[in-house]
Amino acid sequence: MTFVPSATRTPLPSAVDPTESEPHGRHGAAFATLAEPISRAAPQSLVASQTYTDLEVAITEEDRAFWCFMKPRGRPSFTPALLRDLAHMQGVIDELFQATPSGAETPFDYFVLGSSLPGVFNLGGDLSLLAEKVRQQDREGLRRYAQACVTAVDANYHGYHHGVITIALIQGDALGGGLEAPMSCDLMVAERQAKFGLPEILFNLFPGVGAYSYLFRRLGMRKTEEIMLSGRLYTAEEMHDFGVVDVLAEPGEGVRAVKEYIARSRSRFRGQSAIYKVRRRVNPVPIEELRDVADLWVEAALSLSETDLRRTARIAAAQQRAVPASVHELHPQAREA
Repeated sequence: MTFVPSATRTPLPSAVDPTESEPHGRHGAAFATLAEPISRAAPQSLVASQTYTDLEVAITEEDRAFWCFMKPRGRPSFTPALLRDLAHMQGVIDELFQATPSGAETPFDYFVLGSSLPGVFNLGGDLSLLAEKVRQQDREGLRRYAQACVTAVDANYHGYHHGVITIALIQGDALGGGLEAPMSCDLMVAERQAKFGLPEILFNLFPGVGAYSYLFRRLGMRKTEEIMLSGRLYTAEEMHDFGVVDVLAEPGEGVRAVKEYIARSRSRFRGQSAIYKVRRRVNPVPIEELRDVADLWVEAALSLSETDLRRTARIAAAQQRAVPASVHELHPQAREA
């Protein structure tokens, strides 16, 4: 079985806003509890049976990989609907591993996070939600949103707590939170045309869901702050030279590059997974650190001026115009964002 994200999708009912509920469960705010326990059905069938509004998911047997392609409606960002789908998906993954008998083959070894949208991985935080919460001075609502984002990226960072190797597949622009999410993965595979950036400084804010933490572990304080304070775009080649991107792929060859990497690495999977566990032990990014930084982000956001908020609106509008026409055709709702 070879999974390729589909070109069309039937609209589904709106997702529940994860920012409206308090943290729960051992994984925190972003994880959902399944209504029914996992059966003994094949993991591939179970995953294929899940219905999402903003994701496409599948397990490929030949790769032993769980492929997750984001397809948010409207501006391609971490909207509450996308977070809700990620929460449910992460809950399914956890239940799959919990239901696996001791000594039995695990459901999969690799998790791949990508995007179905041409030219775009993810453009970061939901700027409309940000502006709304700031104008309302809704500290708790903004905090729930930030903490849901934190829990989502922390699951990638920890290999879903089951030794999974996580791979980010970047085939388009990854900005703000859209860069923080792939940095939480063990490996980043990027096509050469992809652009990367942390533009939050342009409206007097900073990326609050792990950018400093993840970059600092790789690049040190000076380079981390240089990238965050510049607000500029970086090429995939530059990020590869920095050591942030692990594998460069030619345009259109990202999926193949991931599959080839997995094929080359499969025989050493257990050792590689163990090395990443050692990495997390020796140079950890504790979730408490991410949560504290997210709280600092909330306080900084609440102090944004109306001028700053107007800048966010202009940036969001410019990013929306940059989204390929094919995305608007797939998602008519995007025209209204």
